[in-house]
Amino acid sequence: MTNSTPITTRPDEPESEDTGPACVLVFNASDPSGAGGLAADITAIASVGAHPLPVVTGAYVRDTGEVFDHFAFDEDAVAEQARTILEDVPVQVIKVGFAGSPEALSTIAEIAADYPDVPLVAYMPSLSWWDEGPTDLYEDAFRELMLPQTTVLVGNHSTLWRWLLPEWNNERSPTARDIAKAASEMGVPYTLVTGVPLPDQFIENVLATPQTVLASEKFERFDAVFSGAGDTLSAALAALVAGGADLAAAATEALAYLDRCLDAGFRPGMGHVVPDRLFWAQPDSDDAEGEDAGSDTPPGFDLPAHDTKH
Repeated sequence: MTNSTPITTRPDEPESEDTGPACVLVFNASDPSGAGGLAADITAIASVGAHPLPVVTGAYVRDTGEVFDHFAFDEDAVAEQARTILEDVPVQVIKVGFAGSPEALSTIAEIAADYPDVPLVAYMPSLSWWDEGPTDLYEDAFRELMLPQTTVLVGNHSTLWRWLLPEWNNERSPTARDIAKAASEMGVPYTLVTGVPLPDQFIENVLATPQTVLASEKFERFDAVFSGAGDTLSAALAALVAGGADLAAAATEALAYLDRCLDAGFRPGMGHVVPDRLFWAQPDSDDAEGEDAGSDTPPGFDLPAHDTKH
């Protein structure tokens, strides 16, 4: 069944003082580097004001520069995690990252089909680190099983082009609308295409349908190589939609958030730069120096007031 849920506002809930942040159910793999996977999902979702409900689909074997392997969870383990929390917590949006296997994708698709009114944001990462055989099986399963349940597909221009338009033979590169059209043939109403090349070291990120462009943001290309940008963007988008933003506004805000994360990115190891998804929580260097100069409290031991809320 096609998930054509219109994304406008958060579902109506009774007004009460106990109403907390919107909840996002996230399927993704554990990433020990903290660059992507569930680490990116959890920090990005929390950073923009929603509550993550993370379901582990497996674990990467990776560092900040390279993925070496992946261990997939059994699909029953994935299903038990998800269905248990769904029986307890109302979910506003489902976000799907790397599921690890066609079997897990089938399980996630079945779960999503049981909640047809909940929008689903699906992110297709680059799988260039994987062997060709498993990659083909995974992409085929994602196309056949996950896309019909997907409300918004997120992915890099080159990744989505190679996956959805493998027979493209036009002299020009496919536009975001071309890719959105290919996705719509599998039931996807909206596609967010990132990293569309532009002249003069710029890239464009476009939210599109086959008929129109709903949002478009142009950014100057960073010199650094990043890990985890796609998970960060798709998680932020899911959280903003869950909080009640309409899709175009959510996409624009999520892209602006990602830009700030990349601008504040850091290199924790010897590999790629990691987005700082909590950039807003870092003290300004000038302010920090001023505070340290006028205080006898050792740096790092200042505690916020108990009522501080970001």
